[in-house]
Amino acid sequence: MKEEDLNACAEIVHRGDPDRFLAVMAAKPSAREVLFPIFAFNVEVARAPWVTQETMIAEMRLQWWRDALDEIAEGGAVRRHEVVTPLSEMITAEEARLLDAVVVARRWDIYRDPFEDAAHFEAFIDQTSGNLLLVAARALGEADEGVVRDFAYASGIANWLRAIPELEARGRVPLVDGRPEAVSALAKGALVRLKSARAQRGRVSRMAGQALLSGWQTAAVLKQAAAAPERVARGELAISEFARKSSLMRRALTGRW
Repeated sequence: MKEEDLNACAEIVHRGDPDRFLAVMAAKPSAREVLFPIFAFNVEVARAPWVTQETMIAEMRLQWWRDALDEIAEGGAVRRHEVVTPLSEMITAEEARLLDAVVVARRWDIYRDPFEDAAHFEAFIDQTSGNLLLVAARALGEADEGVVRDFAYASGIANWLRAIPELEARGRVPLVDGRPEAVSALAKGALVRLKSARAQRGRVSRMAGQALLSGWQTAAVLKQAAAAPERVARGELAISEFARKSSLMRRALTGRW
């Protein structure tokens, strides 16, 4: 991998997903060159629907990423791009198809239609968060899919709850049921899956676990939302800077994501 590509990917993550940037920097140096291209891809795809008001242009931006992933999956020539090129060196054809599902799910962000039902919402979280972290973990080492998806679901819900004020400001309907009791139940359900994942930590290799450091704030955010769901709409799911960084460092040192 060219150093300039790795630096470009790191900068994209730093600008677009600063929490995940901190997590990657806390990971082992050998993991960074794998994680930065994967997470840079996620930043670029996640923001593609939001950079224009024209739905057709947004669709075209997402299709560009689908075409790039198709090139990676086919194993032939891959377009030269600061993210696509290093990404192609880090993932398999199967993983490229998992990331394609991430792009497809992101079409929801283009339009203002609500989720059809709870199953649609859960599938969205599983495709965007679950597929992403599964690819990141498996690109590093052995990782049980069920454990990773449980962890990724919890992390995805925590991140989604934190994003709700902005999503609503942009005219989206981010929850199937936005009543406080339903939000609390959603957070509690995610905590159950987080607990299950952590109870089976041994089924994820230590190296693959470097990818899961990105969810280091998950438990704290979900506990706040479960106990005081009204904080979600007010954008008050926050952790002190000291607690954030000390928790990340502790998890990075112990490997106990």
